[in-house]
Order: sequence, then C-alpha cells, then structure tokens
Amino acid sequence: MIKNSDFYSNLKIHKLPVGDLVAKKSLFHEVPENWHVLISDIRDSSSAIRRGKHNEVNWVATGSVVAVLNLAFKNNIHIPFFFGGDGATLLIPEELLDEALAVLHKHRIQTLDNFGLDLRIGHVPVKEIYERGLELKIARTQITGLLNIPLILGKGLQFAEREVKNRDYDHNPKLNSVELDLSGMECKWDKVEPPEIDQQVLTLIIDGCHNEDPSQIYSEVLKKIDEIYGPHPARTPITASKLKLKAGLSRIRTEIKAKYGKSNLAFILKNWIISMFGEIYLRNTKAGKNYMQKLVELTDNLSLDGRIHTVITGTSRQRESLLEYLDELESASKIKYGYNVSRQSVMSCYVRNIQTDDHIHFVDGANGGYTRAANNLKEKKS
Repeated sequence: MIKNSDFYSNLKIHKLPVGDLVAKKSLFHEVPENWHVLISDIRDSSSAIRRGKHNEVNWVATGSVVAVLNLAFKNNIHIPFFFGGDGATLLIPEELLDEALAVLHKHRIQTLDNFGLDLRIGHVPVKEIYERGLELKIARTQITGLLNIPLILGKGLQFAEREVKNRDYDHNPKLNSVELDLSGMECKWDKVEPPEIDQQVLTLIIDGCHNEDPSQIYSEVLKKIDEIYGPHPARTPITASKLKLKAGLSRIRTEIKAKYGKSNLAFILKNWIISMFGEIYLRNTKAGKNYMQKLVELTDNLSLDGRIHTVITGTSRQRESLLEYLDELESASKIKYGYNVSRQSVMSCYVRNIQTDDHIHFVDGANGGYTRAANNLKEKKS
C-alpha cells in the first residue's frame, strides 16, 4: 500500500515542455486533503529591502525552505516547495506538520533576534481549500537534465497565503525539542551578472484572472516566453563563468548568524579560509568544475504555484517585446502581472552533497526582485 506521505514522490515526472504540460490538466493530480499548505512570509519585507536588507531577506526566505526540507529528509519524505524571495510555500503531509511548525518557529525567533525581521508562519489544511470550492492540482516536470519542479494549477495556494496573512496564529509549537537544522544553506556567491554585457534580469509574477482558464492562458504565456527569450537554458540568469565567490568577513558573519543563531569566531575563520581557497577548488579541480556545471542545471528560476514566477535574462528589446504582449493580455482582462528589472541576480543555495546532484539553487532579481514585482502586481490589483 502506498503511504499518503509518499504522494509527491510517486508523481510521474513529465518530460513535456512546461508550456505544453500546463495545458494538459488531466496530467495534474489533486493534493491529498489531509496534507497542509505551510506558509512563511517576512512582514513588511518591502521596507526591509528599502533599508538595504535584501540579502538578509533572501537568507531568511531560503532558511524557511531549508529548515523544512531537512526535516522532511530525516523522515524520508519528499515535499514540493516554492521559493518566493521573501518567503516560501511548502506542501507537507499531516505527520510533518507539528515538527515543521516547530522548526519554523525557532527560525522565526532566530531571525527576529539576529536581523530584526519578523517571519510570519502559518498553515492551512488542504481540506479547507477544497471546502471553499478552490482547486489545488499538482504535477512534476523535468526542466533540465537534473532538475524537476512541481507545478500547481488553481488558486488554492493563493487562498492559503491570504488566510495566513489575515489570521492571528499561536506561535507556541507543541514540539520544542525539535532541532532547527539549517545545514546545507549557503549564500557564498556575489551578485551574478547576466551572461552577456547587453543583457538585463527580468523578474516576473503573472497571475491569471478568475474569468480565464489559467491552464490555457499560462500555456500561451510560457510558450511566448520561449518564443521571445528562447528555451530555459538560453534565458537562465546564471552561468558558471559569471559566478564569483563573495568573500569578506561581513558576509560570513551574516551566514553564520542565519544558520546558527549567533556569531562564532572559530566558525568565521573556518569559513573565511574556505572562501579564500574555494575559488581555486571550484575552477581548477575536476570535482569543482563538475559542481559548477551541475549548479547551473540545478538552478530554480521558474515556478508555478497558481501564478507564474520566473527570473530570466535577455536584452531590453526582448523585455519590451514580452511586456508589450503581457500588456495586451492584461488589457483584455486575462492576466495581471508585476515585474522588476535589475542589472544582476542573486542566488542562495541548499547543498546537501557537493559531490552529487543533491543541491538546488534559488534565484531572485537583485535588490529584492520578487518583492518589488509583487508590489507592482499588488498596485495593479488595488
């Protein structure tokens, strides 16, 4: 008998282009009603970014994912997640709920103490989403040779996000003995320049309107992005040649405080030495070069959580062409979208094993790309 907690692990990984898969709703499956939507979100992240805390915001959001993924890994459970720049959304089975809330609560306390950022945490049962008549369907697809991602159709996750923001949650988890494990969380890379000098980074959030079938409109949009920017590898903002390790004691101190809750001189010196010699290892050893190549393939710059989130790179002409197309859809009340343009992207990482494919890398536009795009979208909806 298949365990309910193995639901996501047992989903077929499709090989279709994302634009084609999204149009085939029959290939999507309902999330089990006894699963939960787990939300983390930094309160007033826009203000924090204006104060120059975009690196800390990105760190805290990454930590929300890593804390729960490490917990799931220890329980041999594979779960889908969506990184949002200033927060995260995860789908988890009932058996992980109490422990997941406990580790996120500890992450919240650590975040508030070290960075003055208030991490909102909450959850909504999938059953409640269905009781509201909303859809929450999921599929998995292979977007590179090494990376497969979850895709969501329906407004279920957006409903959960609104509910968490509107509810007053009790932050007294039942399992205070659960350890907060942020091992594998890294942010060693400097801001990443686009592959070519004439390119820029476009961060996009696209939301289908209620009177349109989102599967069809998203399929059209994703195919248009392919048409204008090229396939996924051609538009990724991350290339190995542009990656540079971000040295400096300040960066190391921030990383250690985010992971361990306090600064420690021995840890700082150890990580500083690793940073100093890391570039040599990555550029000049077989294992290092292999990791760099896999890193690019394991970069997560597209998600569909009921909305399209993507960070892509291209020329200003490509951007203008895409935005003109999106404006037409918006004028026809088919979508609403928000965007941000930056000269660079930023990347945070979850590395369980540098020698294998067991790592994933989260991309955002520099200086709060997703947060600024979300604000742009919010202004259009208000």
